[in-house]
Amino acid sequence: MSDAITRLRHLMACLRDKQHGCPWDQQQTYKSIAPYTLEEAYEVLDAIEREDFDHLKEELGDLLFQVIFYAQMAEEEQRFSFDDIADGIVEKMLRRHPHVFPEGDMSRFGEPIALSDAEISAQWQQIKAQEKAQKGTLDQSLLDEIPASMPALMQAVKIQKKVSKVGFDWSDIGPVFAKIREELDELEEAITEQDRPHIEEEMGDVLFAVSNLARHFSVSPDVALNKTNVKFRRRFGRIEALVSMQGKTLAECSLAELDAYWDQAKREGL
Repeated sequence: MSDAITRLRHLMACLRDKQHGCPWDQQQTYKSIAPYTLEEAYEVLDAIEREDFDHLKEELGDLLFQVIFYAQMAEEEQRFSFDDIADGIVEKMLRRHPHVFPEGDMSRFGEPIALSDAEISAQWQQIKAQEKAQKGTLDQSLLDEIPASMPALMQAVKIQKKVSKVGFDWSDIGPVFAKIREELDELEEAITEQDRPHIEEEMGDVLFAVSNLARHFSVSPDVALNKTNVKFRRRFGRIEALVSMQGKTLAECSLAELDAYWDQAKREGL
């Protein structure tokens, strides 16, 4: 193990030390830390989208710290250690990549194995089925392993990918567009009726259908939406600057004026 990981683990143990540690770190639990883990993962994504690699290095450190935190708590309870985590993922990757590591043996890396992409995919599915059988989870629903706590758009894509593997999917894009139009019509009808529970239901159906379209093009709806958020922030920031240059506030501008500034921001390539 590298000296850096050893130092990080020691630091975490010190922070959690019952006598001399940090009171905040001492009080944390798996559940209290979980929201921070999700936050750090999104900050990693944000740094990647902005191609800010100095910031990415920092955010990856923050995310790694989350793993170290969980491992320290588990080790204190004699559940598992950081080494167990690392060994577990190495064993899983060796087992799932026999086309790279013959018979799961890392020392055999580099031996030529001629398999097509389709054969590798089929082998992957067979290995995962074997793992489920060993865990006794074959009789569970196909969707049970998808965490209900996963962000909604990401969860929708995961669900669609799972059912697609058993043939529950459209073979071309035409019906996907038709489904989106159908769901939009139903949403418009619900809005016309002013039926709020129905509006929420149909809004969810629209988002599910749009995420399905994204999946068909191998586009992450989360990543795509995040890029749009970044673009909107950038353009709106330009609007604020243009309004300020006129000696006005946003509240003093009409929607037509703001739209004109927005179009200017677009022309400027923002």
